[in-house]
Amino acid sequence: MSAEHTEIASAPTTPTAHHAAFFRQSGWLMIANIGGGAMMWAVHFLAKKTTAAEYGAFGVMLAVAMCVPNMPLQMVFAQQTAKALATNRERELAGMIRLAWLGTLGLALLVAIGALIWQANILTAWKLTSAAGLWITVAVVLFSLWLPMFTGVMQGQQNFFWMGWSNIVNAVGRLSVAAALVLLAGWGSVGMVTGVGLGLAVAVGICIWQTRGLWGLQAQPFDWRELLSQIVPLMLGFGAVQFLFTADTMFVKAYFPEDEAGFYIGAGTLSRALLWLVLPLATVMFPKIVHSAARSEKSNLLGMVLAGTGLLAACGALGLTVLGPWIVRFVFTPSFVAIAAKVLPWYAWAMVPLSLANALVNNLLARSQFRIVPALVLVAVAYGVTLAMVGRHAGNLAEPVAGLRLMLQTLGAFNLLLLAVCAWFTFRSPKPEA
Repeated sequence: MSAEHTEIASAPTTPTAHHAAFFRQSGWLMIANIGGGAMMWAVHFLAKKTTAAEYGAFGVMLAVAMCVPNMPLQMVFAQQTAKALATNRERELAGMIRLAWLGTLGLALLVAIGALIWQANILTAWKLTSAAGLWITVAVVLFSLWLPMFTGVMQGQQNFFWMGWSNIVNAVGRLSVAAALVLLAGWGSVGMVTGVGLGLAVAVGICIWQTRGLWGLQAQPFDWRELLSQIVPLMLGFGAVQFLFTADTMFVKAYFPEDEAGFYIGAGTLSRALLWLVLPLATVMFPKIVHSAARSEKSNLLGMVLAGTGLLAACGALGLTVLGPWIVRFVFTPSFVAIAAKVLPWYAWAMVPLSLANALVNNLLARSQFRIVPALVLVAVAYGVTLAMVGRHAGNLAEPVAGLRLMLQTLGAFNLLLLAVCAWFTFRSPKPEA
């Protein structure tokens, strides 16, 4: 573990020093997220050098990687690491990390076997012209499983310095490789997803090296029942939130023509950039609250995080509403401009309640207040069923903007519902669970 950049039990104890550390750490992650996110976003400039269908194929391959439960995995390992460090159970944590490492490798092998068996069906359903993109996506899935695991360990260590750098290196690798393969080799969607895979591989290597001080310890047995009682609700709760983050793209790709799906993915790429700005607040808050709860200490970070998240997300959405048509014209081909610019404001404002809900979920689950989890799962299930019904209808509308807008109205409505549920459990459920 790096003592220089890791702040755990020795973190500042006075309120002023505590707040200063929080803003310093979250500020660095914002810089890293914006810088790394901008480079990842710059990959989408390559849409100008390929067809709408190829860009749509890249979007669905990227969406598959996004559907890997990276948020639940990261938060599980962040929670377990922060709790282990607070209670001096690092050797138990080492055994858990190594076991999960092998387990995710086995899961990735099963995914590869499934891809081999159903390759033809997958290529048809995703409208892919080459199997190369599918197999690179399988590798991306593996790295997408490992990255949140070890990023979560760094988050639990409060090693935000290297969390930020791993994000930046991931983005640099993604952009440079994708640009070379698309511009010089003409690989289209395959080149873009190859860039994603290599960027992830380098970032995973950094995270594994930075956390070696924990997973390299001699392992001790751990209590399976206690571990599952923490992991299962964390996986379900954060999995439900991640589903609301990502599911709309998959449904649009399934029910809309290729070109219209490309327009939607373009607007979604710009709108989700808001999350680069606000998610670091919750990221820094989570292990601090876990650490405080494990030691029965009070924490007043939630108010600051909510205020910062709301202000930044609203300003970002307003900026995209005003500047969106110009940004779309600057980034994408002319065929994208007319439709993407019209749906962009809907997409941007739908991200605001989702950002606030994410902060509340982080606070509740960091305190092990798992009573909210069934409600989160119900919201996610209802959202999926509704997207399927709306998508079948909206995809057949003669006016593309009307159909895409209907999907975004569904997204916005369920994000507001999620925020209301989280607020109720936060402010109307006074007693945390053990």
